Amino acid sequence: MKKSSPTSPGRRQAEFIEWRSMLTRVAPHKPLIGGRHRSVGRNSAGRITVRHKGGGAKRLWREIDFHYNKKDIPGRVESIEYDPNRSGFIALVLYRDGERRYVLAPQGLARGREVITSEQAPVEIGNRLPLGKIPVGAVVYNVELERGRGGVLVRSAGTGAAVLAQEGGYTHLQLPSKEVRMVRSENWASIGAISNPELMFMTIGKAGRARHMGIRPTVRGTAMNPVDHPHGGGEGRSLVGRRRGPATPWGKPARGVKTRKRKKKSNRFILSRRQK
Repeated sequence: MKKSSPTSPGRRQAEFIEWRSMLTRVAPHKPLIGGRHRSVGRNSAGRITVRHKGGGAKRLWREIDFHYNKKDIPGRVESIEYDPNRSGFIALVLYRDGERRYVLAPQGLARGREVITSEQAPVEIGNRLPLGKIPVGAVVYNVELERGRGGVLVRSAGTGAAVLAQEGGYTHLQLPSKEVRMVRSENWASIGAISNPELMFMTIGKAGRARHMGIRPTVRGTAMNPVDHPHGGGEGRSLVGRRRGPATPWGKPARGVKTRKRKKKSNRFILSRRQK
């Protein structure tokens, strides 16, 4: 982490990630970038469905390969790059057949390293193979839930899932939330943990930097009037003051309330619930 000279309150409080030592200083690979419309919290009718999103600096979209369907073809890492659309870093891989693709970069992956997607791949950082062939105790990322659909689990900065057991055609994974879940052993996963684990220690520092990131202001419910929020009103600074506990602006229970459906089909694959 890096702290700047305290020339202003925003600079005094901000903490940055020292990226120069981690990233390759190259321009993005043009055939794999392009524009993309960002919904920024609005649905197809233009109504806000997720608050506190909007604005921000323009971003170029990087096409990331989550499927890793170039099997048994080794590739060499050409660069480790920053991606404004996700929390972890990405790697540009040049495969032996001449094609280049962006993939998620794990911790410890360096420029010049070789990676491969194969059922016989060695258990090394960046390689991808079926869960059933990964030994117990290994850490994986970009895990498939359905074979051929691409990785959907464990894709954000610093995260990794631990392989706990192999049993009856299923692999038991402990996810970053500490939930233990069964995943089909025929599904694929990559070895390692996602890069940029220091992101959790970053301090934005000032409101303007948050706006550049596309984060709009958040107003506390207790600072509103009763007509605007269930937490509003009261003389001076008051607590929530509701018998049924904290609520959303629309009166729904909030903070620690379980939202998962009781009869969801995938419940049978969860061996241990995540911690609150």
